[in-house]
Amino acid sequence: MNDYAKLKDRIAIVGVGNTAYGNFPDNDDYGLGAEAFRNAIEDCGLEKNKVDGLLVCRIPYYARMGEILGLSPRWTVPLPPHGRMSAMGIIEAAAALEAGLCDYAALIYANIGRSRRVNYGGEESPGVWDPFGFTSPGAAHALMFQQHRAMYGTTTRQLAEVSVAFRHHACLNPDAVMKQPISIDDHEAARPIVEPLRLLDYCLINDGAVCVIMTTKERARDLKKRPIMISGIGAREAYETASIANYDPECWYHQARDVGRQVYGMAGVGPSDIDTLMCYDNFSPTVLFSLEGLGFCERGESGGFVEGGALKVGGRLPTNTDGGHLSNSYMQGWALNVEAVRQLRGECGARQVVGAEVAQFCAITPCSRSIIYTRG
Repeated sequence: MNDYAKLKDRIAIVGVGNTAYGNFPDNDDYGLGAEAFRNAIEDCGLEKNKVDGLLVCRIPYYARMGEILGLSPRWTVPLPPHGRMSAMGIIEAAAALEAGLCDYAALIYANIGRSRRVNYGGEESPGVWDPFGFTSPGAAHALMFQQHRAMYGTTTRQLAEVSVAFRHHACLNPDAVMKQPISIDDHEAARPIVEPLRLLDYCLINDGAVCVIMTTKERARDLKKRPIMISGIGAREAYETASIANYDPECWYHQARDVGRQVYGMAGVGPSDIDTLMCYDNFSPTVLFSLEGLGFCERGESGGFVEGGALKVGGRLPTNTDGGHLSNSYMQGWALNVEAVRQLRGECGARQVVGAEVAQFCAITPCSRSIIYTRG
């Protein structure tokens, strides 16, 4: 157990909202953020003026966002535009709410990467991705999967199961960007990017925004929707890999094991109790590494674990049921947390996991985080 334990079932997500995802060159970060905020406020039925906490991520200036929304918060946090910030932000907001620094916190993320043609890696960020000749984060993940394949015999057809399952979910999600079903053969025939990763192993960069409204358990009772409780938290940094292009020869296994011990210990559950998993999928191999590190399967066995549609709704571990970063949109973990909430509320229609009571978000990366959500 960790020092977060006193937060167990004390803080709730009470409102979620998002924009459409796509290409919106006539809008900007603030406009998209405002739309997501409005949708989240409507979702929970909260009076806007009660929001006294504001956390922003990938939005240029928190004060401008507050001004546009007409808020005057007493707790504010700006997070950098890097990926993997979603669980960090949710954990920080939970701590602030428990400490009484605010009563209702709005967490807003916006991305305008598609319309502005933002690239991740390459010549625009020399010195960050350069070690070992890398030019992008995808290269690091390709090398890690290459190593996994050599050590454990994992195949690209097994890796394809991740992309195929998430595309299947996107086809069930009216709001997802990608609607064309794909097969394992389609994955194998897709254009190579960095051997052995192909086009369908990469996330989708789009414009869009997400908002999450959080408050304490007591205040949550007065709002519109069933509260979704934060029951477990796990966290571990990996500084030794953060500075070398996200490459880790251990595939963050040891960090993930520690995060798993924390999050499951605090929530009082284990991998077998998870009804649906929301897994940070910037690249498809990350999902395999996460499954092993968190204990859903033994080390080196994730390829076999995902075979036969195991990650699809109706399979042994429905994962990224909105389509994830690979087929819904790359909202850097924020939309996956929203999907966890909607699954536990039973709001997901054709992609709904029947009887879902426990959902887990994980981002197994150089800054690994996991949250377990339960129905309040």
